[in-house]
Amino acid sequence: MSAHDAAHGNSTPFVEIDRARWAALAPATPQPLSETEVVQLRGLGDMLNLAEVREVYLPLSRLLNLYVAGSRQLHRQTSAFLGEHAETTPFVIGVAGSVAVGKSTIARLLRELLARWEDTPRVELVTTDGFLLPNAELERRGLMERKGFPESYDRRALLRFVSKVKSGAPEVRAPFYSHLSYDIMPDAEIVVRRPDVLIVEGLNVLQPPTTQRGLAVSDLFDFSIYVDARTSDIEKWYIERFLKLQRGAFTNPKSFFHRFAELTEDEAIVRAKEIWHSINEPNLLQNVLPTRPRASLVLRKSSEHAVSSVLLRKI
Repeated sequence: MSAHDAAHGNSTPFVEIDRARWAALAPATPQPLSETEVVQLRGLGDMLNLAEVREVYLPLSRLLNLYVAGSRQLHRQTSAFLGEHAETTPFVIGVAGSVAVGKSTIARLLRELLARWEDTPRVELVTTDGFLLPNAELERRGLMERKGFPESYDRRALLRFVSKVKSGAPEVRAPFYSHLSYDIMPDAEIVVRRPDVLIVEGLNVLQPPTTQRGLAVSDLFDFSIYVDARTSDIEKWYIERFLKLQRGAFTNPKSFFHRFAELTEDEAIVRAKEIWHSINEPNLLQNVLPTRPRASLVLRKSSEHAVSSVLLRKI
C-alpha cells in the first residue's frame, strides 16, 4: 500500500495535510526571498512563485528547522549521557523523485530558505548526478541506456561521501557532473566543508540497501522528502522540458544532445516520448516510486505543478 493510498486508513504511518491547512502552520515565518530570487531558483517548466514559496516551502523550512534543533538537542543529551564532548555533525536531508518532477528546484529552494535561519547558515547541496559512472564506463558495461537507474551510479562512492560529511570530516570532495556534456568532468569537483545542513538530491537516494547487511545512503539521512505526482503529469512535464531544452541548451554545439537541435517540434515530441517510455518511466515505476513510503515527508503535486497536499510521517 502506498503512502498516499494508505493515508485514508488507520494503519498508515503518514498524516495527510491539505495545502490550505499546511500553509497555516507557520504564519509568522518571514518570507526571505524576493520574486527575482525565486525566478532564478526555478527550473525549466516549474511554476514556482512567491505564493508557492509562502504556502508550501516556508512551513517546510520551519519544520526542518525544528528537526535540526531537535537533533542537536538529542546529540547534546546523548553526549552528556556518555560523558563525552562530541561536536555536532551535519543534518542530512534527502530529496527524491522522478525526472522532471521538480525535485532539483525544491532542493535549491530549501538550500536558500534553510540558510536564512540563524542556526543553519551553512547549507550545502549535492546532487547524485556527480556519482553517475563516467560515460566511458557506462558504455563498457552496456549501461548507457540505463543512465539514471541504480546500477548506473557509483553507490559506494556516494555512501562514502555522505558518511564522511556526516562524521564531521573538515573537507569532503565529490565529482562534478556537467549537464552540457552529459558526463563527469575529470578536472572539476565539489568541495563540502562541515555544513550545518547537507541536502542530497537525486532519483534513487531513498533506495534500500542492496544486501541484508549493507548500508544505504538513505540510512544516513536525518530527514527525507519525496516529490510526487501522477506519472501521466510527469510525462507531460518531461516532454515540455525536452522541447524547451531543444530550443535552448541543445543548440550549443558542445551539448551532448546537440543532434536533437535540428528536429522539428513534432519529431522532438516523438523522440522525447521514446526516451520517456524506454528509460525514465521504467526507472520511475521500478526503482523510484517504490521508495516513496520510505520518505519522512511526501510533497504531492497537482497537474499544474503546484503542491496540493503534504504527507508527513507520524512521530
